[in-house]
Amino acid sequence: MGKLLLLLVGLVLLELTVMIEVGSVIGALPTVGLLVLTAVLGSSLVRSEGIKTLFSAQQKMQQGEMPGREVMGGMMLALAGLLLIIPGFVTDFFGILLLQPWLRNRLADKLVGSSQFRMQMGGFPPQQPPFGAGPTDGPGLDKRGGTTIEGEFERKE
Repeated sequence: MGKLLLLLVGLVLLELTVMIEVGSVIGALPTVGLLVLTAVLGSSLVRSEGIKTLFSAQQKMQQGEMPGREVMGGMMLALAGLLLIIPGFVTDFFGILLLQPWLRNRLADKLVGSSQFRMQMGGFPPQQPPFGAGPTDGPGLDKRGGTTIEGEFERKE
């Protein structure tokens, strides 16, 4: 807990120092405008990258594969969005770095492959009709080998 607090205090001091330096060079109002601009542009970039990652994850699940890289990439995009919204040039720099697909994929592969992060699920089954609906292989047997029992019912009120 103490190390995290020290890291956050150091980050705040670094951000303030950089903002003061940039403000003294370009002025206070342009500095604030630049910070707002990076937050707006960053959130738009996070959204577009997030949609790409979502489609990629859906495609992997349809193929029956585990989307580990995409899940980690989505977490890094969320972190990038948070870093871009926080006012400051240092956090914006790291947020923009996390928006780069090549860096995000490399980090995701490293994290997914590490022994500390293992997906316990065996993957997703390929897409199939809901409730096993579809043609049967024989009378009373569906494609998965189960037995279908036909019958009638009456509703009594």
